Amino acid sequence: MNQTTDTVLSPRLRQDLIQRLATKRKPLLWTGIALTVLGLLAMLSPVVSTLVTVRVIGWLFLFAGIAGVFNAFSTQGVGSFFGALLFSLLSVAIGAHMIGNPGAGMVFLTVMIAAIFVIEGAYQAAVSFELKPALGWGWMLTSAVFSIGIGILIISGLPGASLVIIGFLVGLNFFSTGFAMLMLANRLKQVSA
Repeated sequence: MNQTTDTVLSPRLRQDLIQRLATKRKPLLWTGIALTVLGLLAMLSPVVSTLVTVRVIGWLFLFAGIAGVFNAFSTQGVGSFFGALLFSLLSVAIGAHMIGNPGAGMVFLTVMIAAIFVIEGAYQAAVSFELKPALGWGWMLTSAVFSIGIGILIISGLPGASLVIIGFLVGLNFFSTGFAMLMLANRLKQVSA
């Protein structure tokens, strides 16, 4: 790699980072334990974690919309007042609807997740064909097929799938992040010893 464009840390900076992380090993360990447990609970109770996630996202939309309405009136005459106001009121409406009717919010978010899987799969397929015949292009195509398949599977399971998909994915994310923190804390224990 070119030294001027290499973004990898130098050995000295890497060692300094590891030493600093080693001094914060216990908070990292406890955060990892908490996230791992929360992730497991969310995956074991995906309906509850889906409802919590949808409500939290609803509140975020509501607060963002209220802030946007305030901003639209505060900066009136500076830009597109009606566009900003319309977008902000739409955010308020979406947030209020998700809080008041979490079932509809679950379906909406599940459709968005499915769309992301399908779009990602289409992108991966295009990249894999660009890479062909380079070594590994088949793995990229396999990932594309799985991504598209998961997206279609989620869509075909609506509306019932919306009860568990969001909560399970949030739980899986918490679990994997927590597990990674636990593994890092374990490795840092060896450094500090």
